[in-house]
Amino acid sequence: MVQLVTRGIKISVKTTFEGTLYRNYNVEYAFGYQISIENKSKDTVQLYARHWNVLDALSTTQEVSGEGVVGLKPILHPGESHTYKSGCMLSSPFGAMSGYYYMINLNNSKTFKVNIPSFKLSAPFAIN
Repeated sequence: MVQLVTRGIKISVKTTFEGTLYRNYNVEYAFGYQISIENKSKDTVQLYARHWNVLDALSTTQEVSGEGVVGLKPILHPGESHTYKSGCMLSSPFGAMSGYYYMINLNNSKTFKVNIPSFKLSAPFAIN
């Protein structure tokens, strides 16, 4: 598990290898990740968008941006957390992801970025 705290918001990430899939005569590798967002600040915050950089070891980085996380824009009061699961497909058994969340402090209406720690994606059979 990797963790990072930005402005009182703690992000924790766990990854899993989900298996391989054959699509259009190509092998793809499925990875899952679980993210916990914990509000350790004194303010109420809301996550309203996210930005990901997905690196596949055999190709370039793909950028993915959008509103919320898995269709939600969670509001976190001090001490609360939100956990969700998602995943990605890679064309190689190795990769990495990093990014950030856009959040708003609901106490003062100021927006800020919360960094997501960089984490590795690797299929167990491909590790020496």
